[in-house]
Parts: sequence; structure tokens; C-alpha cells
Amino acid sequence: MTIAIGIASAGRREVLSTVLPLIARQTRRPDDVIVCLCSATDIDQHSIDMLDCPGKIVLSQRGLCRQRNAILAAVTADVVLFLDDDFLMAPDYLGELERLFEENPGIAMCTGTVVADGIIGPGISIEGGLETIDAIKGKPRPAETLEPVYNAYGCNMAIRMAGVRSGQLRFDENLPLYGWLEDVDFSRLVAAHGRIVRSNRLLGVHLGTKVSRTPGVKFGYSQIANPIYLVRKKTMSLPAAAIQMARNLIANIVKVLKPEPWIDRKGRLRGNARACLDLFAGRLAPQNVERLE
Repeated sequence: MTIAIGIASAGRREVLSTVLPLIARQTRRPDDVIVCLCSATDIDQHSIDMLDCPGKIVLSQRGLCRQRNAILAAVTADVVLFLDDDFLMAPDYLGELERLFEENPGIAMCTGTVVADGIIGPGISIEGGLETIDAIKGKPRPAETLEPVYNAYGCNMAIRMAGVRSGQLRFDENLPLYGWLEDVDFSRLVAAHGRIVRSNRLLGVHLGTKVSRTPGVKFGYSQIANPIYLVRKKTMSLPAAAIQMARNLIANIVKVLKPEPWIDRKGRLRGNARACLDLFAGRLAPQNVERLE
């Protein structure tokens, strides 16, 4: 079995160039590493040279879905593991991933267990993430459990390419920029080709780096527009979308007067309001974020 790692990144040269060489710590090396950037200046070439395995850079227009599609077009391996550029794998991650796919031919997609996730807070430093990974390294792994899940978590999701190729699957480029909920949409397409599971033996840390993230207004618009788009597309249920939108809207309203320093609650709330107005006017679409100031 061959395994490729695919990483899409934009405007985060420092974090990408620091995290990428850490792939060389894997006990089972990837057969290929494909990094998709919007500009060649988004990476220090030396970090590719430090991989200790084949690696290449492909260029694409900005947008997570566009960039991940460029990676899919370049993959020749049996399995592709999509990682965020700030995700740290436990050293045995790829070895466990290979075993999981070999022993479970009915699994089309899997995601790991995130033992620390900086996306829900101010973020985790690379040093802090490595400390957590080092603590994991010294502990014995539990007996494996494969929990069925509705969708994989986009920061670390592995897909068997046979289903992608036979179904000609691609990420939906109508979800621009950060591609909010693109992992849900793509997971439901992959679900037609096999099981989707979360493994308790694929461990990692998501730093949740705040550099170069989608601005508050645009992200707030996507919090409303993208779930509704996926409901219409039938890759997300109406109850799930309603819960998702309500949770985000309530959080933005409640916290706008005393926001977290790392979240633009006022911008998100303005984006929520703009999306609701567009919904009532019949012009709501995820692509509208590209025209927002």
C-alpha cells in the first residue's frame, strides 16, 4: 500500500516550513508528500528537502477546495491523507493508518483522534504541540476502536483513492476560501464507497494557528451560507445544519460585547446578518464571500 500526504496552505510560510519537516519523524514514511500553495513564496524550499521522502509543490488558485482538488489530481498513491498545515502527527500515525486500511478493506475514509485542538481556543504553539506529542509517544496504545462517524475532521482525514477515482470525486469549489464544512460535504460523497470511521489509535495535535485565517465578516457569512448550500445539495441534513447555524449565531451574539482576543465576533455577526438578508432576498450563495469587503 502506498500513502501520500496532501497539505494545502496559503500565507503561512513560517508555520508550514516549521511543521512540514516533522513528517520525517514518522516510523512509516509517506510515499509522497504533495504541498499545494498559492505562491512559491509560501514555503521555505529547505523544509521540503528535510522530509526524507519524495515531496513536491503544486500551485493553485487560493481556496481550500481548489487546492485540495489540485492535490487529488496529483496523487498516484492508494491512500491520501489530508492534513492541515498545523497538524502534528504522533510518530506511529502513518504506520497505524497503513495497518487500518489493509485490515479493513470496507473502510473508505478515516479520521484520527485529536488529543489537543487549538482551534477552539487561542491556538497551541509548536513547542506546546510537540510536548503533547512527546507525551503520547511514551504511552502504550489502547485496543483499537473504530467509531462510525458522519464525516471526517478536515485537519486529518485519510481517503482510499480507489473510490475517489471510480466516483470521480472532487471537493466542491463553490465553497470558496476556507471552505467551511468542506469536510462534511466530501465525506458524504465518499460514504457511497465505504465506511467512514474515527480511530482511537491515530493520534495528533491540531495547533489551530490563527495566522492568515478567513476574516470575520467572510467567515460569519460562510457560517450561514455554507450549511444551507449543503442542505440544498443533500450532503447535510436540515437538523444538523440548523444546529450548526444556531450554535454559531448564538455564540456570536452572546460574545460580541466581550469577544475572545483571537476571534472577530463583531465581524462574524455582521457576516451572519448579511447572509440572513441574502437568504430572505433569494441571493444567498457561498461564493458571495469573495465579493464581501
